[in-house]
Amino acid sequence: MRSFLVTLAACALLAGCGKQEATPESRPPTDVSVIHIVPRDTPVSYEYVGQTQSSRQVQIVARVEGFLQKRVYTEGRLVKAGQVMFQQDPKPFQASFNAAQGAFAEQQARLQTARDDLARVKPLVARNALSKKDLDDATGREQAAAAAVDVARANLDQARLNLGYTTIVTPVTGLSSYARVQEGAYLNAANSLLTYVEQVDPMWVNFNVSENDILGFRADAAAGRLRLPQNDQYQVEIVLANGSVYPEKGRITFANADFNQKTGTFLIRATLPNPAGELRPGQFVRVLIFGPVRPNAILVPQQAVLQGARGHFVVIVDKESKAEMRGVEVGPWQGDQWFITAGLEAGDTVVVDGMVRLSPGAPVKIVDAAAKTPAAEKSTPAGGAGQTKQ
Repeated sequence: MRSFLVTLAACALLAGCGKQEATPESRPPTDVSVIHIVPRDTPVSYEYVGQTQSSRQVQIVARVEGFLQKRVYTEGRLVKAGQVMFQQDPKPFQASFNAAQGAFAEQQARLQTARDDLARVKPLVARNALSKKDLDDATGREQAAAAAVDVARANLDQARLNLGYTTIVTPVTGLSSYARVQEGAYLNAANSLLTYVEQVDPMWVNFNVSENDILGFRADAAAGRLRLPQNDQYQVEIVLANGSVYPEKGRITFANADFNQKTGTFLIRATLPNPAGELRPGQFVRVLIFGPVRPNAILVPQQAVLQGARGHFVVIVDKESKAEMRGVEVGPWQGDQWFITAGLEAGDTVVVDGMVRLSPGAPVKIVDAAAKTPAAEKSTPAGGAGQTKQ
């Protein structure tokens, strides 16, 4: 009995040794989803953090000394250009204007008398009835009277201006601030600031672009990897704090020539229409810059790009329907996709789902294939979804 068991065990061992391990060729094909690489011009955008600023902030100040009689406007409301905001007591200035008006009329009368005298003296001197000195005296009186009229006219104009300054208006349309001085206060040089008016249409949006970004744009443009819009006609879009996209589009209108050494950035300004006053000065917004295009760009979904000891790689399907690992060089993100700068070319078939079950040379079965690399109809910020640049 014991010898029979030993013989049976030996036979089982020999049978086990006779089995061969399954080769990759003998494995069933793995189901995968793929995309077919089609290079194409791809619009890209860049995202930064910005802050809104009034395109014109005006100080409303008192130009003449006197008592503040009334605040006419409603604090915080929109005021129109030319609208009255404050009224100073005009009575002292009206009196000064009346006095200047009377002095002007007096000087005009004196000038007329001097001209009449000169007109009578001239023919008498011509007939030698009066001396040349009489003519000189008459001429001098006429000229002095004319100069006195000019002085009186200037005093009248100044009195008219001072009287007009008692009615204080806003030169721009914008949002008003609170009143710094209350009714009944005496206004002078020390407390002449009454309030501010901030123009909100159009609105400025300031943001900073790092030196690395600027150098990167120039290098990519010089190498042909990036095509910038002609005449720097970038389109600007902003996203508000609640995630909603502001409906009005803008343009970049100013780039500061000075480099900020403290932040390592350049100041850029965009101008956007704000007809409804939805934007207010001081808001933080996300700034999206559109216009650059990556020519003949290759995009693949981020899940298709793997990383190993030698760097990034993708799994492609060769002509024999087998898996092949291929190293690639990656660029920036574009939404949920990745720009591939080297390693892929038109016509390659890249596995986007099921690659974790594959090994080099493993047979694959394509169960879902896209005609071309998928991309959103509207470009999303380069650099990764949800990432912003300070």
